[in-house]
Amino acid sequence: MSYQGKFRVWRGDDSGGGLEDFTVEVNEGEVVLDIIHRLQATQAPDLAVRWNCKAGKCGSCSAEINGRPRLLCMTRMSIFQESETITVTPMRTFPIIRDLVTNVSFNYTKAREVPSFAPPKDLAPGEYRMQQVDVERSQEFRKCIECFLCQNTCHVVRDHEENKEAFSGPRFLMRVAELEMHPLDTADRVDQAQDEHGLGLCNITKCCSEVCPEHIHITDNALIPMKERVADRKYDPIVWLGNKLFRRS
Repeated sequence: MSYQGKFRVWRGDDSGGGLEDFTVEVNEGEVVLDIIHRLQATQAPDLAVRWNCKAGKCGSCSAEINGRPRLLCMTRMSIFQESETITVTPMRTFPIIRDLVTNVSFNYTKAREVPSFAPPKDLAPGEYRMQQVDVERSQEFRKCIECFLCQNTCHVVRDHEENKEAFSGPRFLMRVAELEMHPLDTADRVDQAQDEHGLGLCNITKCCSEVCPEHIHITDNALIPMKERVADRKYDPIVWLGNKLFRRS
């Protein structure tokens, strides 16, 4: 069973562009990426779109569908009405390269700013031991496919370009939290999260969790616990007094 679907797709580059209307065949069981590929094959061979696995695991085909950040390959056409006009636009937070492709190098810059896992110096590779409960605590964070939809929807950078230098975004604050939770990591991630990655700018609206295709509870399980640790260290008067009395850093 098929029908003629109505689409509005953003076309252009860093110098400008706009939405163009298309009518494309839609077949049962298809996802939005299928329609974009059919559009390339039949009407717009120069349409630029980034994709790779078409299985929701590479994170390449991130875009905005009817204004909501989504993966093109995981958004089924069956969730829309046949009479509905579906708008497909590039991620708004990042600079346009062409059509649906954006420059996400901001995220790789922030990734390099997170120091890697720092195990105790007296432990050799193969000697690491940790309890299963500690493994499970941060296991969900390792499901991240780095689609950067959480980065795109976070209004701290989406609506305030000036924050990009000081704020790493939910994906990399989650990485800092994951390392802080690791019982064998010796680096001090608490001050780092606040002072270098801008944790204080996050006001926990949970929009990052809402768009995560892996259903990671970024805010509840990573960002809020990290904020609590920062608050304990920097603002708890008992902790402050203990640090002064016992000269703890």
